[in-house]
Amino acid sequence: MLEHVFERASQARTLTQVVIATDDERIASEARRFGARVRMTRADHPSGTDRVAEVASSDTAELVVNIQGDEPLIAPEAIDAAVLALLDAPEIPMGTLKKLIENPEDLTSPSVVKVVTDRANNAIYFSRSMIPYLREGERAAHYKHIGLYVYRRDFLLAYPGLPVGPLEQAERLEQLRALENGYQIRVAETDYDSLHVDTPADLERVSRLFAAKALNAPPLPHGRGSDPELENALIKHDG
Repeated sequence: MLEHVFERASQARTLTQVVIATDDERIASEARRFGARVRMTRADHPSGTDRVAEVASSDTAELVVNIQGDEPLIAPEAIDAAVLALLDAPEIPMGTLKKLIENPEDLTSPSVVKVVTDRANNAIYFSRSMIPYLREGERAAHYKHIGLYVYRRDFLLAYPGLPVGPLEQAERLEQLRALENGYQIRVAETDYDSLHVDTPADLERVSRLFAAKALNAPPLPHGRGSDPELENALIKHDG
């Protein structure tokens, strides 16, 4: 899984280097096996952002991208979209991604984080609840948040020291720390639909996807024992 993430991230046009940051020697050993650059970090970091900040503290990169190691289908073009959005806005310290919600079940699922943005595509709020709320008869697009982040280096180094506010505590969403402290987050839209591997069921679903792609098998039609999420992933990530 880690190798897939590394290979896909390495295909992004905007990244000059890809580094795997970990405090686990087993992960480091595996990363070195497939030729990745590895940085060992402290083991007491409370979040991935803190770990990335430690790596950035000894680097001179202007922008730093935090890519989760549990997304083997991460799309290189999604990474580029987030980076380019920040390159075009030097006054914005942080960037991320959003994806149009197409599955109605996602609207009410607390595990699917929603985001609303202003007309300049800056985040107004992130929530586990459905935002915006629709009054009877009203219609609006809803977007899920894709947890990939781009930081300006100076902001990233200061981020772990920012005060944690009540919204972050209530929602358990770390990105709200930036908004609660008055910083803007630029949100780029993508077609990439995040597929985390957090459970054995997630691993089985992704393994089926890779097996199908390896066999060059077309997606199955709905209603005949197929997995709609798997079908969508095959369509969006094929090739």
